[in-house]
Amino acid sequence: MSVFELEENEKEIGSWTTNYLPPDGGRYTGKMVVTDKRVLFDAKFDTSLTGTFGELFIVSGSHGYISIPKEKIQSVEEKSSLFSKKVFIKLDDGKTHTINNGMLSVQKMAEAIKQK
Repeated sequence: MSVFELEENEKEIGSWTTNYLPPDGGRYTGKMVVTDKRVLFDAKFDTSLTGTFGELFIVSGSHGYISIPKEKIQSVEEKSSLFSKKVFIKLDDGKTHTINNGMLSVQKMAEAIKQK
């Protein structure tokens, strides 16, 4: 079951717990859901250095949601090294959103994001 409300006729393709790095900085851990229309991310924890210190003092739920319509995606690129597997999502506004899955494969994520 998805943590997101899907639109009418929208179909979930896959979901993962992963790390999201927005174009303007920060690092968030949460649940990513990929549908046939959007890439959705629910940021549960801010794991950047400043966010980590904040989490020590403030217990919170969601830090926020992001929704990327697939029609705005220009390219999806995978980059893998021994300890870092990432997906770079470049949008039509020139900004790049990064999914960092640590040592775990990103191949299925990238395929789901590319799928319409």
